Amino acid sequence: MNTHRFVFVCGLLVASGIAVVPAQRAVVTAQTAPAAFTSHAECSHLVMLRLPDVKVTEAVSVPTADKGNVRAPHCRVDGVIGAEIRFELLLPEQWNHKLTMGGGGGFVGSLQNAIESSVNGGYATVGTDTGHKGGATDASWALNNLERQLNFGYLAVHRTAEVAKAIVASYYGGASTRNYFLGCSRGGGQALMEAQRFPDDFDGVVAGAPAFDWTGLGAQMVRNAQVAYPDSRNIAAAPFSQEQLKFVETKILEACDALDGVKDGLMEDPRRCTFDLNTIATCPGDQAGPQCLTKSQHGMLNALYEPTTNRDGVIYPGQPFGGEGEAQGWKAWITGPNPQLMLQKAPALRFAFGTAFFKFLVFNDPAWDYSRYDLDNLKKDTQLTATFMNATSADLDAFKAKGHKLLLWHGWSDPALTALASVRYYEQAQARDATLRDYFRMFMMPGMLHCIGGPGPDTADWTETIDGWVERGKAPDRVIARKTAGGPGGNVTRTRPLCPYPQRATYTGSGSIDAAENFVCRQP
Repeated sequence: MNTHRFVFVCGLLVASGIAVVPAQRAVVTAQTAPAAFTSHAECSHLVMLRLPDVKVTEAVSVPTADKGNVRAPHCRVDGVIGAEIRFELLLPEQWNHKLTMGGGGGFVGSLQNAIESSVNGGYATVGTDTGHKGGATDASWALNNLERQLNFGYLAVHRTAEVAKAIVASYYGGASTRNYFLGCSRGGGQALMEAQRFPDDFDGVVAGAPAFDWTGLGAQMVRNAQVAYPDSRNIAAAPFSQEQLKFVETKILEACDALDGVKDGLMEDPRRCTFDLNTIATCPGDQAGPQCLTKSQHGMLNALYEPTTNRDGVIYPGQPFGGEGEAQGWKAWITGPNPQLMLQKAPALRFAFGTAFFKFLVFNDPAWDYSRYDLDNLKKDTQLTATFMNATSADLDAFKAKGHKLLLWHGWSDPALTALASVRYYEQAQARDATLRDYFRMFMMPGMLHCIGGPGPDTADWTETIDGWVERGKAPDRVIARKTAGGPGGNVTRTRPLCPYPQRATYTGSGSIDAAENFVCRQP
């Protein structure tokens, strides 16, 4: 049994009298490192580790399955950075010399690591609650608390990354050779924030369906609420029935499914669909029915697809066709009512997130009324919030100079965060740097909802993809996505190649339309 004692002296971690350079400055090459690392300090002794403004509260060896899909034996380390940034770090017995960090979702508020299962592949992996406790749609913790706002906006992930690297170096006696960040939704926004603000933190970053333009998406969410629920005192009545939403989705697919050369229930690029929503039947007598829309519903539906604008122009892109009738599609996110949210006086998830954002991260006013808000005041009202919440800069020069790599992926049918915002960001970055594809690639996923779900293939091995690009210089020209029956781990029912934007998967004309080998990536 190892009995190493850890102290922090003059900027160096000391274990048994051997100085270990802090993780961010240590160099251990993949060529000289063994395939798997099994020699390490005693797990329980990590509670004696001394790092500035950090307390390790627990360090426990977990020989078998700990929780969820974490199976590999590991050391679980829990701690607190500063006053209240909690983190959890998993250190596998069989280490591959690499560290991953997984992002959170919504307003976080609990220990979250979207890729904690990467420990099964030999990665050390860490997650954080970003400095507060609360539910996914609850932002009340931010009320008049700038420290928590800054931690959530950008600082907690960076501080957690630095602490995790230091603990990894102490435990294994050497720094991680590669560091990766992967997240979706809020985690995707965290990923872009890291690439833009802290380019030294990670060698590779994967941003899935990123929530990165908070002032823009907050404005869209509030406008959606004003359209679907104009009276803030009456938010219980559904503006559309689920049958109507499914009917709208069916009519759109009838018109546009085959535009990509194969009729498979998916639109490879829904921007090509020019379906006229006004051709959907108006209900006789203006009485709502399952296969028609009333006049007011027609107007409401058109408005929900449109970009969000004010006197300054477009604030946030509109919603592409797709996902209207899915169970976790428009009803859950856009139109409601979502029974699980009604106790929070929110009929849908966009409503919940948008109103909470303005109440607690913009105005610090729990009584703020969305129905009275004038979007013409957005820029002035969100001037401060944008400085710590938005990750919208197209300047990735520092990230590029480090030789680091960035992947962005987004489901075309995402009802939470319009895929067109990711497209706009990528095109802005591309317009700024013609060599963008050397370090930044984006993959659009047809028929996929928010982070997972929908009729399209919704799972891909992004950890392997980013590691292959960083470690072996293998730029991803084709990523295979899978659809499984019964969720992850089920039987694979469909595979499809994901192509670097703006390329699209194109059917070769023969073989199963559910098999990736029968599709090629081509320019539009």
